[in-house]
Amino acid sequence: MDNTSDLRVLFGSSYPLIMAVTRDEPRFLETVRTVAAGSGIPVWTWSAASGLARDGHDGQYGTVDPRTALAFVGDVPGPAVFVFKDGHHALGDPVTLRTLKEAAQDAETGQTIVVTGPEIEVPPELDGVAVTWSLQAPDDGEIGRLVDRTVSDLAKRGVGVDLPDAARAELIKALAGLSLAATERLIQQSVLRDGSLSSEDVAFVQAEKFGLLGVDGILELVERETRTLDDVGGLDGLKEWLRLRGSAVGSAQAAEMGIGAPRGVLLTGVPGCGKSFVAKTLAATWGRPLLLLDPARVYRKFVGESEQRLEQALDAASSMAPAVLWIDEVEKGFAAGASGDGGVSTRLLGSFLRWLQDRPEGVFVVATANDVSALPPELLRKGRFDEVFFVDLPGDEARRDIFEGQLAARGHDPAAFDVPKLAEVTAGFSGAEIEAIVVGALYRAFGAGGELTTEELIAEAGGTVPLSVSRREDVAALRAWAEDRAVPA
Repeated sequence: MDNTSDLRVLFGSSYPLIMAVTRDEPRFLETVRTVAAGSGIPVWTWSAASGLARDGHDGQYGTVDPRTALAFVGDVPGPAVFVFKDGHHALGDPVTLRTLKEAAQDAETGQTIVVTGPEIEVPPELDGVAVTWSLQAPDDGEIGRLVDRTVSDLAKRGVGVDLPDAARAELIKALAGLSLAATERLIQQSVLRDGSLSSEDVAFVQAEKFGLLGVDGILELVERETRTLDDVGGLDGLKEWLRLRGSAVGSAQAAEMGIGAPRGVLLTGVPGCGKSFVAKTLAATWGRPLLLLDPARVYRKFVGESEQRLEQALDAASSMAPAVLWIDEVEKGFAAGASGDGGVSTRLLGSFLRWLQDRPEGVFVVATANDVSALPPELLRKGRFDEVFFVDLPGDEARRDIFEGQLAARGHDPAAFDVPKLAEVTAGFSGAEIEAIVVGALYRAFGAGGELTTEELIAEAGGTVPLSVSRREDVAALRAWAEDRAVPA
């Protein structure tokens, strides 16, 4: 149900007091007036600066004080809507609170008092009297109409506009979650940046929108990776699974078949084997922004602050949809059996699990974990993620792919090296260790004033003790855990 229909039901149900949570006051008032006009009901508005006034009339003298304004409301006959703008501030005064409660209880049938604010905590005194309502963000239709109006205005001003249907749809998605006023400002800002409006402005809009969300370092917008899933060595099962789901993303035909949007994966396994790289390249492959949530940054010392920070970060991630949310080393923030923190970890886990269950379809979660023993069983339950994958050490073919990719990324032709031999001597090495070998060998060659050779790479590998050797028992334990709990990647 949209905002207009929702408010029409509330007004028609004769709720005497509504606590309206909104950060877009002009749009909220426009919605109220639309609903009220449809029923022939007058709208009164109050502010601490100008007092109480009926639309189209002068303000009532002496009603700047909210208690006086509420007393005046009691004298107004017949149905009406009274909007107290930013009235949530007055709830801290016990006398005003009592006056509001009595005004609501004594309101005539058809009269509704609306208290607005960006955040409202309903006092217990108003339990059973007030109903909380939130203004939904503009939908695609509203944003689309604003984009079209803005594009028309830009064209009249002679500004270059190159926005085909596909780019228009991407721009609308990028602007989702903002107020209409902020949306228009952001479009104008992107035009001022380069003197035109085109598909190239979508990435700029996404970045600027993320900055407006103000998530205080908990959530990071990662620069888009130029490589895709095709550049990931090995992990064929996981890549095929992601490609199959990706083909249904945004597909009308898939929706008609009853296929919902994919929700996410949990990647466990040996450190350094490409779990994080998958998250980065997946976002690039699907053309979505990549958001990084670091659970360790959520924690703060004051009571309730950690929970609030997590909620803000998850709300921001929802506002950025469609997006890929990468939660690196998820066990650090939501570990099993955490104690000694006053229950903070337990509450954070509960909040995170609820969000996982109810998150918007456009947010695909990629959670990675190295220490599977610390994962709470609630996180592994079916329904939290579409699938749990185990990322093992790369096999021979995967190691060849990784060497070729690392060499090519650094401007060296893989054909000039004995890649099969390199794969052979690095059995048991992770992808990260192979990358370190290439980097180390490059330093060797540079220091010697020569060219990078297969021999230099083999020598570097010979001086490296892989994780599969130094932590053989840990790797064996990971494999044993995954045997009946995860799908091989």
